[in-house]
Amino acid sequence: MPTVEELYRNYGILADATEQVGQHKDAYQVILDGVKGGTKEKRLAAQFIPKFFKHFPELADSAINAQLDLCEDEDVSIRRQAIKELPQFATGENLPRVADILTQLLQTDDSAEFNLVNNALLSIFKMDAKGTLGGLFSQILQGEDIVRERAIKFLSTKLKTLPDEVLTKEVEELILTESKKVLEDVTGEEFVLFMKILSGLKSLQTVSGRQQLVELVAEQADLEQTFNPADPDCVDRLLQCTRQAVPLFSKNVHSTRFVTYFCEHVLPNLSSLTTPVEGLDIQLEVLKLLAEMSSFCGDMEKLETNLRKLFDKLLEYMPLPPEEAENGENAGNEEPKLQFSYVECLLYSFHQLGRKLPDFLTAKLNAEKLKDFKIRLQYFARGLQVYIRQLRLALQGKTGEALKTDENKIKVVALKITNNINVLIKDLFHIPPSYKSTVTLSWKPVQKVEIGQKRAAEDTTSGSPPKKSPAGPKRDARQIYNPPSGKYSSNLSNFNYEQRGAFRGSRSGRGWGARGNRSRGRLY
Repeated sequence: MPTVEELYRNYGILADATEQVGQHKDAYQVILDGVKGGTKEKRLAAQFIPKFFKHFPELADSAINAQLDLCEDEDVSIRRQAIKELPQFATGENLPRVADILTQLLQTDDSAEFNLVNNALLSIFKMDAKGTLGGLFSQILQGEDIVRERAIKFLSTKLKTLPDEVLTKEVEELILTESKKVLEDVTGEEFVLFMKILSGLKSLQTVSGRQQLVELVAEQADLEQTFNPADPDCVDRLLQCTRQAVPLFSKNVHSTRFVTYFCEHVLPNLSSLTTPVEGLDIQLEVLKLLAEMSSFCGDMEKLETNLRKLFDKLLEYMPLPPEEAENGENAGNEEPKLQFSYVECLLYSFHQLGRKLPDFLTAKLNAEKLKDFKIRLQYFARGLQVYIRQLRLALQGKTGEALKTDENKIKVVALKITNNINVLIKDLFHIPPSYKSTVTLSWKPVQKVEIGQKRAAEDTTSGSPPKKSPAGPKRDARQIYNPPSGKYSSNLSNFNYEQRGAFRGSRSGRGWGARGNRSRGRLY
């Protein structure tokens, strides 16, 4: 094996040869043999091999293999030097191979080395994006789990940093095509990352592009399959997929397919859903998703049937007034609990879909059922007024830091929820029922309003439903002596349970279904 002096001498031969450097194959071979030497010889070889690589195409394989040996050396300084020089080998047909090698090197636990690999990948990405993607996706589809995981994260974090001249339409089409292959067999976390990658592509910002993404999500959600509420993985998959679909919906990209599935398969099983994450109010999460999607529902094939299912579920959370004893006191031991968070979601969804069938309450329900519904609405609304007054009083005069305490944050959310319900109930009390009011769901961002300010437009949320003549109490308008105890969500975050590792995927099981044909595929 060559010494340091021999390496320098042969380097000099090649450097002095200028245009005739390709005629000194023996000198380059000596440099290649330097990888078999000691630490000093290897460091020199790591610098010299790439410098003259392009002049010896017949030794390309040997040169790349030699540099790869140095990338795996025990000495970290040699590895770093070798990795830093790898982009110089990325010429022509060698580039996908170099991309493949660099992708495998992402598994390093050395942070400096990891950064060098990332920089090298970005460097060759700018030379040939398609070739680099070939190496990355090759490892994503066939590599070890750690390599696959880091390659996906590289794409999800680095693609957005690349300039438009690199991410051309053709390159984005390749990303979409290859991503579809990967999505045949993914874990939940991987699916979320790929949706982040794809939704960031410029070519998919159009209406047709968004529609493509919705179809991809629908396929992952397996909306053609029977829903099993007792299977936490099945529930988790549906929620994760729906979470990815919600931001894609608009007045031009409809949520009809998802809303239909929720009405037909999920709502009837709401109480039997198995939560995939400990501490998660799975029923509320489902209802929040349905509410968000309902705004963008298009023409629904079985609208009346699904609206009735939604209506029936709403009734479950809108109790009748308690019976009165002869002395006028409540016959029962306690008032029914008013679950405000659930009712906000269900009432909002009913209000949105009801617009498509405005005579549902008057023409599709019998008189007795409509009367029953109005009794429930009025009872709920009157309890609501007491609660709204209590919340306003508790928050009055509080600004800035005072509103940032956990207790006051919950009260602010509760006030949004109760105000929203109030507006929607007032609409339904019109004759005929109206569906014209608009509200912003309590967990969605709204324009900041200073609590405690004099109310103007906000007063639309503080009145009772239209009152009939005050001719004494009737059964459908009983006096509420004590405000019903209300249940509202103290979860102030917006659907971020997926951050907690909702999918329990592992090396032995990756896929969401039997669609994948690789052994890593997880069967749900």
